[in-house]
Amino acid sequence: MEVLEKIEKRNNNESVTWPSAPYPSTAEAIKLNIIHHLMSFQGRDPERSGARDVYKALAYTIRDLMVQKWISTQKTFYAKKKKRVYYLSLEFLIGRSLGNSITNLGITQDVKQAVEALGFDIDEVRDQEEDAALGNGGLGRLAACFMDSIATLKIPAYGYGIRYEYGLFFQQLVDGYQVEGPDNWLQNGTPWEFERSLPLFKIQFFGNVTSYQDENGRYRARWVNTKDVMAKASDIMIPGYKNDHVINMRLWSAFSSRELDLGDFSRGDYIGAVESKVSSETISKVLYPPDHNYAGQELRLKQQYFFVAATFQDIMRRYKKKHVTFDQFTDRVAVQLNDTHPSIAIPELMRLLLDIEGLSWEQAWKITVNTFGYTNHTLMPEALERWPVEMMGRVLPRHLQIIYEINQRFLNEVAERYPGNQQKLRQMSIIEEGPVKMVRMAHLAIIGSHSVNGVAELHSQLLKNRIFPDFHNFYPGRFNSKTNGITPRRWLLDINESLAGLISSRIGDRWVTDLDQLRGLEKFLDDEEFCTGWREIKYANKKRLAGYIKTKCGVVVDPSTMFDIQVKRIHEYKRQLLNALHLINLYQRIIRGEAQGRAPRTAVFAGKAAPSYWRAKLIIKLITSIGEVVNNDPRVKDRLKVVFLPNYNVSQAEIVMPAADLSEQISTAGTEASGTGNMKFALNGALTIGTLDGANIEIREEVGEENIFIFGLSAEEAEFERKNCSRTPRQVCRENESINNIMAALRSGSFSGGNTELFKPLVDSLMDENDPYLLLLDLESYIDCQNRVSDAFLQPEKWTRKAILNVARMGKFSTDRTIREYSEKIWGIPVE
Repeated sequence: MEVLEKIEKRNNNESVTWPSAPYPSTAEAIKLNIIHHLMSFQGRDPERSGARDVYKALAYTIRDLMVQKWISTQKTFYAKKKKRVYYLSLEFLIGRSLGNSITNLGITQDVKQAVEALGFDIDEVRDQEEDAALGNGGLGRLAACFMDSIATLKIPAYGYGIRYEYGLFFQQLVDGYQVEGPDNWLQNGTPWEFERSLPLFKIQFFGNVTSYQDENGRYRARWVNTKDVMAKASDIMIPGYKNDHVINMRLWSAFSSRELDLGDFSRGDYIGAVESKVSSETISKVLYPPDHNYAGQELRLKQQYFFVAATFQDIMRRYKKKHVTFDQFTDRVAVQLNDTHPSIAIPELMRLLLDIEGLSWEQAWKITVNTFGYTNHTLMPEALERWPVEMMGRVLPRHLQIIYEINQRFLNEVAERYPGNQQKLRQMSIIEEGPVKMVRMAHLAIIGSHSVNGVAELHSQLLKNRIFPDFHNFYPGRFNSKTNGITPRRWLLDINESLAGLISSRIGDRWVTDLDQLRGLEKFLDDEEFCTGWREIKYANKKRLAGYIKTKCGVVVDPSTMFDIQVKRIHEYKRQLLNALHLINLYQRIIRGEAQGRAPRTAVFAGKAAPSYWRAKLIIKLITSIGEVVNNDPRVKDRLKVVFLPNYNVSQAEIVMPAADLSEQISTAGTEASGTGNMKFALNGALTIGTLDGANIEIREEVGEENIFIFGLSAEEAEFERKNCSRTPRQVCRENESINNIMAALRSGSFSGGNTELFKPLVDSLMDENDPYLLLLDLESYIDCQNRVSDAFLQPEKWTRKAILNVARMGKFSTDRTIREYSEKIWGIPVE
């Protein structure tokens, strides 16, 4: 009766006070809730339940604790009429949720006691969780870190994306080759989401556009005869760190607008009816469908529009609860586009404001520009999305009309600024003329946003000076830099409990939400007990990784060797191939007896190559082939081991990062936007070997040149070499015997069972004087730098000192700092 009265008061817009949290978080209460969920939700006998049963029951218990905090958080947003941020990302690589949620709720010990009281080990229970396959690499992991910091800083925000049923793919290695399989992470469901039957939004595709004049004589458009798909929401809770503030990611799933097409069914075409339903639901099946053919490109475009359109219907629904006009829209709504993928949001908001809400073009455009911020994550021209005009016009005909109108009005401004300059018009146009007309989505994102930011200082400068100089000059002040970061809760406190405990024992735990506090560690550089404890923790983490390597790869590695690790997406510009060439050099020196005084090394690789990226997949095969030769050569013994861990994901990273001695960040200078793996490794006490690329530059500025290993060409030098080729790969081989020997081994089939053709494409690319990644030009410097790394590792006290200083000086690279800058400088929301 009391609940019914409260619902009636709510419907009458009366103030309602709900009861305090019914879910206490003591160890005893958590244990009882686990038992309750085992019985009531899962129908399991607590005495016969396994670790997986207990995991699900514990997850539901933690979700219970979060949901009331979430409701309270939402009520605060409404009560205080706060501006809200909508963070649109095609990826959210959140990994596992249990450990992070427990940590942020501040109930780690209570949960551990509760689980142990039921006869289970908390680590065993945590290992039952599947990684959420909602992302691929750094872009998605950054988005996940941002959600953590947004919640911790109490910023009113939501993350919006797609609930991928299968994610990217599950990677297996068969005879050293990558083989892709389905990553069915939802096979057993997930206890973390709330599936919402409402709101359910209709998303339109295809059709045609008709026009009419409204009562004021204005041109209006109707998008008609469309094929429709329904979008259904699922919410996943994200708790802030010990602050009772919980936000959510809202992920969209696609469903057919009708269960079956009865027209097809009545004609006896049952298969056609089913195919139509399945086709509709394909949109949210797989992350990044292959786009090397037309069908894959069309599906990717539909994915991007699907989640954007559903999100903006949700934004409008929320805004119109309290507002009749759109005068306050930009005072209440900020939208951040995480890379170019969601940039179709710009014409979508224009469509809603023009066609549905009846605003004038000038009103709608002012609102749109002031609403959007655009984050660019790439310096690779091929990654700046472009869609064929024909495809855009067929799939989203109204949006193409709006894009053309945006472009025409923009080009009129350009022509006024640069009269008679046709080249300038061609360079800046959203529409790229050519045999196949293309829509340049990055141009659209820049023109339609009030802020365009890069994700590291170098990246931002290159955006302004190399990639988009015309736009930087046209929009002075629009481009800015927001250096990426990582959340210290996940990437130190949770995954490296022993090191976090050692740090807190000396400087307290304020560093968890104020990473600059780590500077206090510098006082302990000469504290023998502290340094010994530091080394012992690193060794224990390496033993754990060694056990994982044995289980996953069947290779026994020695934890006392240098753990040299490169884990990231496999791509030519990230230069895993450069690392492999150095390992061939090291192997050759060992078997020639020339490696005395060199540190024994365990080289660990992990990462996925895009299914259609054959050259990246061949690099994986080369690495595994090098490992096959090196690991089975009795002359090498434990001086060198090479392993490739299959199916890299967040959970694997959580084992790898704390164990690393050396972090490989070796992309060609001027190609990596930022990187965040470099930050995660450094925060866990690894030293970096890297180029002057992305955030490596800022890491060097923070930790000091003597505490990082830098090699190779700068971005300016790399650009000069691409244009002038002052030294060809053939010259390098003639002048450097070691490099010539490496190439000879690759050509002769030394790592391919005598097959001289297998790695020929890699040899040809390395010897190409137009190699855009400049591998052989940087290889000499890289090998010399690795020699310095080896010398430093053989002096454990000095190495430890460098490692401590790396951790102590990582304060800048917290997403708390990054998000504070976004909030205050882009979204216009002061952080309390």
